[in-house]
Amino acid sequence: MRINEIPTPFYVVYEERLRHNLGIINHVERMAGVNIIMAFKANALWRSFNIVREYNRDFTASSLNELRLGNEELGGEAHVYCPVYTEASIDMFLSRATHLTFNSLSQWERYGKRTLAAGVSPGLRVNPQCSVIDTEIYNPALPGSRFGVTAEQLGGTLPEGIEGLHFHALCESTSYDLAKVLEAFETQFGGFLRQVKWVNFGGGHLMTREGYDTDHLINLLRDFRSRYPWLKVIMEPGSAFTWRTGDLMTSVLDIVENQGVKTAIIDASFACHMPDCLEMPYKPAITESVPEDGVLPTYRLGGNSCLSGDYVGDWAFPKPLMPGDRLTLEDMNHYTTVKTNMFNGIQHPSIVLCDMEGNCRYLRQFDYEDYKNRMS
Repeated sequence: MRINEIPTPFYVVYEERLRHNLGIINHVERMAGVNIIMAFKANALWRSFNIVREYNRDFTASSLNELRLGNEELGGEAHVYCPVYTEASIDMFLSRATHLTFNSLSQWERYGKRTLAAGVSPGLRVNPQCSVIDTEIYNPALPGSRFGVTAEQLGGTLPEGIEGLHFHALCESTSYDLAKVLEAFETQFGGFLRQVKWVNFGGGHLMTREGYDTDHLINLLRDFRSRYPWLKVIMEPGSAFTWRTGDLMTSVLDIVENQGVKTAIIDASFACHMPDCLEMPYKPAITESVPEDGVLPTYRLGGNSCLSGDYVGDWAFPKPLMPGDRLTLEDMNHYTTVKTNMFNGIQHPSIVLCDMEGNCRYLRQFDYEDYKNRMS
């Protein structure tokens, strides 16, 4: 089956692009001597993990569901960070994790001994209070952040038994952003590094983005490891694994015009199927669009839900759009499929994988039972 034969809407993942990203990540791992693990919060499309497993089996999870999925479908080291554990959940986390990071000193005091007794390596999330992210919703280092312990709160003493430190302050960031955060981390927490076995640099390292300076990243990591040769360095990027590896294919269903604004209503929803476009917000690239010049026909894109704000725009096209035209909304395979919802009971797009030869097959198709079973 070829891609143009598949009815819309559907997410498509391209094996060639996925392998390209995995190859870059493996190169950085080998050259820098670090362990780069996959974050489930950005990608949980387990039916594609037969490809991922060829390159990587270690992962990070922030819920019991993510943890179990990683155990079952990847099977490597299981690193866990959760903002809060409970009496009902902690033992289930400990039965499946290899590493577990606590968000606060009170959580460590409550569950630290149990973690050590379970043979799980405990870590503490720290907050270097170095903000390099412009979008507040994705900035863990905002003043008053609920994430991590500050150096002031530690007061010069790291609790006995902690084996690792974890910081996360990036989001689709560069190696130069990491350098700033790493300097703040070492300044504030460097005195504790002789007491621990590992450091987790968190996520947000977008090393597969075109133009990312991987040589600078490798040198930065090598320099850090030369200063602390006993430390295992872990990185857990989310977007980097599946950056630009897939799209959302949609079709135009109708064109409506109101007060001079033309809206092309598509058979997918920003609210349901591309929620980051509204949360961040951002305007995705559309392959068939062209730069606006004030002359070409321009359209807002509207989703097929009844939410008034289910639209994003504007895009210009070389000719007027018509019902039946297919549009390619680019880069929809990271943080997109994991955040979708079934608001309005709208049918979820199918998920398709296209192999190295361009042959495509369904990984998953959705129906009424998926909606009904989710509701009860």
